Amino acid sequence: MSVVVTPDPQLAQWHTFGLPAIADALIEVHSLAELIEAYQLPQFAEKPKLILGGGSNVVFTEDFAGLVIVNRIMQRQVTEQSDSWSLHLGAGENWDEVVRWCIEQSYFGLENLALIPGTVGASPIQNIGAYGVEMSDFCDYVEYLDLDTMEPVRIEAAECQFGYRDSVFKQRLAGKAVIIAVGLRLPKVWQPVLEYGPLQQLKQQAELTAHTIYQQVVAVRQSKLPDPQVLGNAGSFFKNPLISNSQYQELLQQYPELPGYSDGDQVKVPAGWLIDRCGLKGFAIGGAAVHQQQALVLVNTGAATATDLRSLANHVIATVKAKFDIGLHPEVRVVNGQGQLEWRDDQ
Repeated sequence: MSVVVTPDPQLAQWHTFGLPAIADALIEVHSLAELIEAYQLPQFAEKPKLILGGGSNVVFTEDFAGLVIVNRIMQRQVTEQSDSWSLHLGAGENWDEVVRWCIEQSYFGLENLALIPGTVGASPIQNIGAYGVEMSDFCDYVEYLDLDTMEPVRIEAAECQFGYRDSVFKQRLAGKAVIIAVGLRLPKVWQPVLEYGPLQQLKQQAELTAHTIYQQVVAVRQSKLPDPQVLGNAGSFFKNPLISNSQYQELLQQYPELPGYSDGDQVKVPAGWLIDRCGLKGFAIGGAAVHQQQALVLVNTGAATATDLRSLANHVIATVKAKFDIGLHPEVRVVNGQGQLEWRDDQ
């Protein structure tokens, strides 16, 4: 056996929210062969298995009665086309390190997605996005391990069924696939995206560069979002909800300052704005709190328990629902002892 099994690991160090939890065992894998081996270990055949990357988008609500597999498959391969750069990236690569590396190599387009925590393998699952750009804008293909056949499969971007913080990996392929690599295509003709928030002021710059946008995004995110090394958190805890245009117009009558962004026949409204207007910044239950500067982020002030976090999240959801008649749903993966989601989008 080439993989190393760690029994009874403390999971607080493996997810950025830092809730106390223990798993039956943990294995770090560095190749497809090790990933397959981990899944086929007989002592865990009947146990649930959970894949972790950076642990920045998952929180454990109780001890995990199974095997945690940490994906550390690393690879950066670049192929040049006449009009673009094709990148083949291992799922275990750190996303922000890849974004920085791309800019250093003059592969532009990902700069708006700077400082998003987590690994490359998580990026298509969530279809990560920020400041008007989503991972799906540049996705060429995704490679995954089919857990039924134990064979690698490649699907094109069109088959990934990307949506807002959604993909086929959260739907039809949930629990059936482990992402091992992602292919991105970055056009050589660079088009900056400056339509959202603090990036609009960059339109006035005569010589705008991707590096300038990257620095601006990093500065904004660092000013708003707490460092998980200092204050435990999982980034944006809730998705920005989509509501009907008619509901948005009704809300504008009472809240004319309510931001909204057109998304087809719906309007996306900022969850952080809704939570802030409910007066919940700084609100705490036990060791879990709504962040003082960014209401979209729930934090571990040092001794939060899973009960604290569940109670706080449910309080936020209920308060926003009562005030605005808008339902909030977690963006993070909140899992129980069997690896199942604690909240569902249809609740």
